[in-house]
Amino acid sequence: MTNWRPPPYIRLVALGLHWWDGRLLAAEVRDDAERVKGVRPLGGEIAFGESWRAALLREFSEELGIDVTIMGAPLVMENIFVHEGATGHEVMFIAEVAFPQRAFSGQDRIDFREDNGDRIVARWFDLAQLDVEGGPSLYPTGLKDLLLAQRVSIPSSPRNR
Repeated sequence: MTNWRPPPYIRLVALGLHWWDGRLLAAEVRDDAERVKGVRPLGGEIAFGESWRAALLREFSEELGIDVTIMGAPLVMENIFVHEGATGHEVMFIAEVAFPQRAFSGQDRIDFREDNGDRIVARWFDLAQLDVEGGPSLYPTGLKDLLLAQRVSIPSSPRNR
């Protein structure tokens, strides 16, 4: 694993919210000692000249090998954070996505690799168990409150899994 640090510029990022049985798919975020410090929805950086929609579709294709469907307009948020002592700054486009029928059916976790070779583990998390004492943090900070304030659809039955 490489020791990731945020770059010294503002990144544009597209993230996808995928729900199954009321739980959000999110990848583990680890510190330099390999401890899980939180979780973050899947997605990645928007390339120069690329729309947020194209970036989101590309990221799911590259990371999970699937074609997702974007479900509506994005939430937009600014994320200024510190990771391992380095400050990061992102502007994020966050949209709900649907998976193809039966994609990852019966799997409690999804393992994949980033472009740099890092292994990533994604799982479905109950929003109520994130950002609470003893539970993992949801990144970006404030996303849980934004989701609750926007009343984003959180399906309670199996869907597109």
